[in-house]
Amino acid sequence: MHNFLFGIYPYIALAVLAIGSIARYERDPFTWKTSSSQLLRRRQLVVGSILFHVGVLIIFFGHLVGLLTPIWIFDMLGISHGAKQTLAVVAGGVAGVMALIGGCMLFHRRWTDPRIRRTSSVADIGILALLLAQLVLGLGTIVVSVGHLDGHEMVKFMNWAQGIFTFQANAADHIADVALVFKLHLFLGLTIFLLFPFTRLVHMLSVPLRYLTRPGYQIVRSRRTGPAE
Repeated sequence: MHNFLFGIYPYIALAVLAIGSIARYERDPFTWKTSSSQLLRRRQLVVGSILFHVGVLIIFFGHLVGLLTPIWIFDMLGISHGAKQTLAVVAGGVAGVMALIGGCMLFHRRWTDPRIRRTSSVADIGILALLLAQLVLGLGTIVVSVGHLDGHEMVKFMNWAQGIFTFQANAADHIADVALVFKLHLFLGLTIFLLFPFTRLVHMLSVPLRYLTRPGYQIVRSRRTGPAE
């Protein structure tokens, strides 16, 4: 079971993420959006959204760089495993708390406001709940990581992640003896990747760069001569 969850399941999740996202964009491009509810309750959305998105972005890129950067690069730069582990604990902890507070605000807003709840799908509420659970697990791993500030435990996850992306058959063996909270965190993260194409999370793949160079807004005037009914 361990080999399936951490040696095979990652490929299933990443394949569904890639193929599903492409298929959704090609088949239902008008569903590729966040379905914003800003007009219904703006103040709580702004504060919660900023905390949540900034925290999640720091965590995402921190994981991306921390796990997929070859170990020899850190060694070449003179960054010890212990220093990298300490940075991950501090930066990840701060970003995780920010994202959790913002996420709880967004979840409370979406769950308790009758108007917003009526405009929310099961997927909207469900994926936010999973993200909050993932943040709680991530913060839980910090408690364990504090006892391994030498960084050797983190090296196991680096070897696992890089083993997955380089198609090593024994990648799952690298994390066979890590704490349960780490395994739950990895499994839920892979599951979120699996569900990604079927939720509002797809908007993360859309970077609105064209807004930086477009000449201006297009004003459309109605030709109607009288008031609408």
